[in-house]
Amino acid sequence: MNFIPTELEDCFIIEPKIITDARGYFMESFNEMTFQLGVGQPVHFVQDNQSFSSRGVLRGLHYQTGAHAQAKLVRVLKGEVLDVAVDIRPGSKTYGQSVAVLLSGENQRQLFIPRGFAHGFLVLSETAVFFYKCDNFYNKESEGGIIYNDPALGIDWNFPENELVISDKDQVQPTLENAKKAW
Repeated sequence: MNFIPTELEDCFIIEPKIITDARGYFMESFNEMTFQLGVGQPVHFVQDNQSFSSRGVLRGLHYQTGAHAQAKLVRVLKGEVLDVAVDIRPGSKTYGQSVAVLLSGENQRQLFIPRGFAHGFLVLSETAVFFYKCDNFYNKESEGGIIYNDPALGIDWNFPENELVISDKDQVQPTLENAKKAW
């Protein structure tokens, strides 16, 4: 696996080694020892989640707070998404900055999003199957969110605004300035 640091400290793009032949391909999508060495920190995943969405669906920006904060390892099994991570760690030199990565079933890239980051994605293909591992269990009382189009974040979703499909909850999330603090 190739671990590519992003502009945001502790956030990595991960490219698996894909072995192809006439039968198709084989790849190791996760190995705890290789992963921990690659990201330089101990991470133990306890929950896997999967979603199916159609073109234009934007999910996010979400995070968990305090003792229930979650690190995530995300990838796309089928389709294509623009995946976004936002650093919301107080005191971080990249606080309020984001990284956007194209993840697809074809490129097999993954994104590691450490604790203290908000996360969201936009489906670019007709449909997408999105898979993620979490290092902490979901806790409803600890969920936080930031509005996807917060001008302070300046995220370019590169998609027509009138074609976005966003949940009622995500349409009324606060700005980063007014959001629930991560810690």
